[in-house]
Amino acid sequence: MSGVSITALIAEDEAPQRAALLDMLDAAWPELELVAACEDGIAALQAAAEHRPRVAFLDIRMPGVGGLDVARAVAAGGGLVVFTTAYDEYAIRAFDAGAVDYLLKPVTEARLRMAVARLQARLAQPPADDLQARVDELEARLRPAGDRLIRWISAGVGDHVRMIGIDEVLFFQAQDKYVRVVTAEGEALIRTPLKELLAGLDPDVFWQVHRGTVVRVSTIARVRRDELGRSRIELRGHRETLPVSAAFVHRFRGM
Repeated sequence: MSGVSITALIAEDEAPQRAALLDMLDAAWPELELVAACEDGIAALQAAAEHRPRVAFLDIRMPGVGGLDVARAVAAGGGLVVFTTAYDEYAIRAFDAGAVDYLLKPVTEARLRMAVARLQARLAQPPADDLQARVDELEARLRPAGDRLIRWISAGVGDHVRMIGIDEVLFFQAQDKYVRVVTAEGEALIRTPLKELLAGLDPDVFWQVHRGTVVRVSTIARVRRDELGRSRIELRGHRETLPVSAAFVHRFRGM
């Protein structure tokens, strides 16, 4: 790859592992141009949108937004992805079946060099257009089992507890130390952090569209840009509009 500048994004929430990966990558691929080394998924999404890196090394599980969502943004910009993961050998089969490369933590120099060689070989070939589909397949294999998906939300309302079925929820929105749970009939506040809710939501049903907002996809009527170029979601049967951050706009391309 001499003479060609290849840009790279790294996302790893553990500082020692991030530093070790940076050092090993510098030794294994000194020509690589690092554009961002991020400690969480939100920052990685923003970096992917800004820099459109050719390759990305992404931790599957990070605070706020996981590596799969970042991978979609990288793929939308034509980039290639290697996941880093602490999943055990049984779960690793999902990565093999998904036809994406991975590095099992703790990452070793020999395995990283193998991943680099694979990336360099793919970069020398015509670009493939199936990475997004591979990420979708991988997510389907790794998503929570049905019995671990959230079915009910219990929310304190005055002096009683209201049980809200997950099928009633239009969107969740972080608000100070709480999360708003909005339905067609009203809303309630819960203390469960948004990132914990995301782990129990079906990713085919709910999308994160902003650092503090998760929306039911089927309620989205349209996405509009305002006079400043910022995107907002209009919902079916609900007057409130929701912001879409630049890091998540890639979800709506082609819609």
